[in-house]
Amino acid sequence: MAIGPENRTVYRTSAATQTLDIDQGLRAYMLGVYNYMGTGLVVTAAFAYLFFRTPALFELVYQMAPNGGIKPTILGWAVMFAPIGLLLYLSTAFNSISVTTAQVLYWVLTAVMGVSLSYIGLMYTGGSIAQTFLVCACTFLGMSLYGYTTKRDLTGIGSFLIMGVWGIFLAGIVNIFVGSSALHFAISVLGVLIFTGLTAYDTQQIKYSYVASDGRDIARKKSVMGAIRLYLDFINLFMFLLQFLGNRR
Repeated sequence: MAIGPENRTVYRTSAATQTLDIDQGLRAYMLGVYNYMGTGLVVTAAFAYLFFRTPALFELVYQMAPNGGIKPTILGWAVMFAPIGLLLYLSTAFNSISVTTAQVLYWVLTAVMGVSLSYIGLMYTGGSIAQTFLVCACTFLGMSLYGYTTKRDLTGIGSFLIMGVWGIFLAGIVNIFVGSSALHFAISVLGVLIFTGLTAYDTQQIKYSYVASDGRDIARKKSVMGAIRLYLDFINLFMFLLQFLGNRR
């Protein structure tokens, strides 16, 4: 059957309409991811500030060490490791949990992270924390925009960066016992580079995960999981940058 000019026009119009629908759906999907992530950062900041400013709450998770430092209490250790358990559960139970459950666990994760990070208020000046946050936000936005717009496939780089995350994690454990300032500096430098790159990689992967035919619940759960990836990139990038830009009290 021949396709006449009229039929070709209808086909092109239909294809253009479909592309427009996908673009609009993708923008809405990514906006949902960024909204979840941004709100999560607000929750984290609020809980960190609350516990830092409330001695009775702060002493539940941290106590002063004899050398003038800070060490976690038993509850503090539980708070520090709780996000790992939440992340493992979310990743393994993604298909079985409801949207509401995924959202609640995300908010719990961000709140617990805030409690665990409340100690930085004692270690660094408020001005340097704000300055580091601004630098981190600008870096994050630039790399996330690059990951969203680039035509280059970042999969190969992402695999390398993920291996780097495991590398600095293991190096950090070793340095707990070694206490090397040189190793600490190297870990901080690598951490900034790795999570800067992961911001672009994760943004691209989140973009690729969008499927126009996904149901409403699947799309919303994907938004939560995508927000977690970017949230963790931001938090880790912020903490490593704080090693360089933070002014200790």
